[in-house]
Amino acid sequence: MPGGRLTQSERQQIATGLADGLAYAEIARRLDRPTSTITREVMRNGGPAGYRADLAHRATQQRTHRRRHTTQQGPQTLPQGYGRDTEAVRDYQETLTTVFMTSGLPKMMARVLGCLYTTDTGSLTASELARHLKVSPASISKAITFLESQDLVRRERDEQRRRERYVVDDDLWYQAMLRSARANDQFIETARQGVDILGPGTPAATRLENATRFLDFVSEALTRAAQQGREVLYTRPETTPDSTATPRSPDSTATPRSEGAETSASSQLRR
Repeated sequence: MPGGRLTQSERQQIATGLADGLAYAEIARRLDRPTSTITREVMRNGGPAGYRADLAHRATQQRTHRRRHTTQQGPQTLPQGYGRDTEAVRDYQETLTTVFMTSGLPKMMARVLGCLYTTDTGSLTASELARHLKVSPASISKAITFLESQDLVRRERDEQRRRERYVVDDDLWYQAMLRSARANDQFIETARQGVDILGPGTPAATRLENATRFLDFVSEALTRAAQQGREVLYTRPETTPDSTATPRSPDSTATPRSEGAETSASSQLRR
């Protein structure tokens, strides 16, 4: 598998593949590149609908120039421990940012979240984030406000230094799952009102009623799964003397499913 940066010819092939409606994995296969490389390339340069090979190539050259210039001025990454490769950490941070963007987060919000998740403390101040990401404090503030509204980060007051730290921790995943389950409540309530207005049994009302029952079922199942799986967030993997993770047996970590709750949810979906 070839390494190194994408060539202009490869970018032309990516643009052609996107125009033909090919999936990232198929484009990657044709270029003998990792799928993550193609995903990152497209998301960095306008997305599937806006990708242009010539602009992407020029933008990459400009980023490379800026990175070299900044490297001469000082380090690009936060201090690394545990003997980590700084360049590898930086590349992984970009990959994680791309994944967050693919899931729907705006670019700056994804960069902030990727930065927080790759720190051992799981927390940084606004000035640390701004310095690391080379953006203004206002950009950090806007990103944090959005992420906080989505239950993806939380604020923590550092009383000793009298400043705020922005934190990602295990419980945020649980809270985000609950928020996702509750996000359908407004539509469900509005759809139920529509059934009465449009007339029960009519095609439009039936469509709304089916959507309501489906979302009710999914929300209930998601909430139950989040509650059952919450303990996983606080379970550290067992390690062997050489510090490699040893998976627990399924019986030691699995939370028994409630037979009654499962039957109830299944019945609700059939109704």
